[in-house]
Amino acid sequence: MQTTDPNIHIRSSQDRFEAPDFYQIDDLLTEEHKLIRDAVRTFVKKEISPIIEDYAQRAEFPQDIVKKFGEIGAFGPTIPSEYGGGGLDYISYGLIMQEIERGDSGMRSTVSVQSSLVMYPIYAFGTEEQKQKYLPKLASGEMLGCFGLTEADYGSNPSGMQSHFTDEGDHYLLNGSKMWISNAPYADIAVVWAKNENGRVRGLIVERGMEGFSTPEIHNKWSLRASTTGELVFDNVKVPKENLLPGIEGLRGPMQCLDSARYGIAWGALGAAMDCYDSAKRYALERIQFDKPIASFQLTQKKLAEMLTEITKAQLLCWRLGMLKNEDKATTAQISLAKRNNVEMALNIAREARQIHGGMGITGEYPIMRHMMNLESVVTYEGTHDIHLLILGNEITGIPAFK
Repeated sequence: MQTTDPNIHIRSSQDRFEAPDFYQIDDLLTEEHKLIRDAVRTFVKKEISPIIEDYAQRAEFPQDIVKKFGEIGAFGPTIPSEYGGGGLDYISYGLIMQEIERGDSGMRSTVSVQSSLVMYPIYAFGTEEQKQKYLPKLASGEMLGCFGLTEADYGSNPSGMQSHFTDEGDHYLLNGSKMWISNAPYADIAVVWAKNENGRVRGLIVERGMEGFSTPEIHNKWSLRASTTGELVFDNVKVPKENLLPGIEGLRGPMQCLDSARYGIAWGALGAAMDCYDSAKRYALERIQFDKPIASFQLTQKKLAEMLTEITKAQLLCWRLGMLKNEDKATTAQISLAKRNNVEMALNIAREARQIHGGMGITGEYPIMRHMMNLESVVTYEGTHDIHLLILGNEITGIPAFK
């Protein structure tokens, strides 16, 4: 991009991100945590930052990234190593999500879906044969998976789903459709939630190539443009009986998966906020107006101070929630609070950072507008902002307002 204003400093193509740590939260992390985080940060600077603006502008998914995520162990980091996972704790998982979403929310979505919504249910609810068949290939990136719960008419109310299957003796016959499915157009398998003849929700593993199964892509998105999103359509799909997940029945299964994914989102949104803050601080120190950097003005300092305050609070929130997850004590409501708080925080910081960048903030020379648009999806998917508020309200009062 060319400009006639010598005071406009175009962002270097090199990723110069430096993470804020105002409360020395690194001291709460183990050496292994920091090694994992730093390795993923280096990966993002090398493999995501140089390409992401171009892919987002073209609304294309960088397919090569899937194998690369597998190579660094980003898929299924909490899954035991015997199935190809990393055998790591939930703080490590959170830090991985933080760093990847610092690069781009769409890239984090790819990893979140694979790890929390595909590998997790197969590990938690699947047979040993299913685990051996799918998990190592998903962990390596040889296979890509997706998660089918949301339908066009049933988002926040998944219990109303219309997708269903019948027992045909030697197989199940699956019909219906799913909407807004990350990874769908390129997915090799889909973990699909549908009702059986008794109206009970069950999980099925549907494989690409099964007759009647298609994954049309959703186009014209203004958000998550580098992520691949589509539908899942089931037209009399014959699913082998061995593809049923036997270990769970009812909505409790997909909700457990979503708890894991929402936990990752809380960390991921923090990464997006950190990137916006770092870019805004750097720009404010470099951008000269009235013969001095705009960082010297009170209103700019107010914005930066408030950004750092909210990021620091969110860092502590994530760390504590991660400790609770490690102890298997984190509740759905606690995860909802973190997801809701951190995504709203990140959106607010993106908007304030855009103000600091002025007109340059709307260009692809800086990551701000891309993060802002991405977060408009993150605030809605895997439980909308308002639904998470009502989950907390139910926890507080004991009265479910959404029923």
